[in-house]
Amino acid sequence: MGYAMVMGEALIDLLEAESGGEQIYRQAIGGAPLNVAVAVARLGGAVEYAGSLSEDVLGERMAAFLHEAGVGGRGITRVKAPTTLAVTTFEGAEPTFTFYGEPPSYALLGPDDVDLGRVEEASVLYAGSICLLREPFRSAARAAWRVRGPLRVFDPNVRPTLLPDQKAIDELRTLVDEFTSTADLVKLSIADAVVLYGEDDPAKAASRIRAAAKVITCGSRGAYVAFGDHGTMLDAPEVDAIDATGAGDSVMGALVTRLLSSGAPRSLHDLEGHVRFALAVAGLVCERPGGATAMPTAAELTARWGDLT
Repeated sequence: MGYAMVMGEALIDLLEAESGGEQIYRQAIGGAPLNVAVAVARLGGAVEYAGSLSEDVLGERMAAFLHEAGVGGRGITRVKAPTTLAVTTFEGAEPTFTFYGEPPSYALLGPDDVDLGRVEEASVLYAGSICLLREPFRSAARAAWRVRGPLRVFDPNVRPTLLPDQKAIDELRTLVDEFTSTADLVKLSIADAVVLYGEDDPAKAASRIRAAAKVITCGSRGAYVAFGDHGTMLDAPEVDAIDATGAGDSVMGALVTRLLSSGAPRSLHDLEGHVRFALAVAGLVCERPGGATAMPTAAELTARWGDLT
């Protein structure tokens, strides 16, 4: 089946909550790419994580968590910068993130830290998210992206709090176009599409992306999937959502798992099957407190939804 290499950030989410009538912040290991890697491992896929972790106690906890989750850590680089914190507030189940820590511990992986031989051997390469906004990680991701061999999947994971003005948005759009132009599969949320393209119509947003296979997640409405010139909307399963943190990452983790087992989709029908599975994974994630610990196992999926093959 091969393995996936997931490149990107790992950090600590401080999730807004209430305890005894007081507002508190619950600590959770997170970062979109870390969540993706954990989702792949828990769903039974082989996965390596490539990113930078602090040498501090929080970095130690993240390294231990990845190991216990079954995520390979040969691509991890340890750095002296304190672990970045993401303070997470909610409107309903939807999270908003504010980031603390300079330089960001998650973006210090450089080109020389990437084992390009391991990238070439991988079946799937994931890159994306907020670490692409910073060097040296951006150069590291570009170096890996140029390697021929693995299927390339991309998720911009836009965070408006990191985009202070229109110039920053325009620069991110150019960067996203650079990676998506050579991607085999692209996933973005409709919120990402609004920021990047001013589009709240998922079909129009998908038309802005040059990859063959495109998935636009639309929260509780489901996801728009497009392959070539054809597209359709898929409904999300009905769930009692309490926390959507990591739901989009679980979609990508599920898609990577399906790519590992089945290869690149060859038709809209193939892609629909992958995305229906991914939406079931995300639905279960939304029923749990968010973060990497919410990523389900294949057995938990079967217990909740029955056979998803």
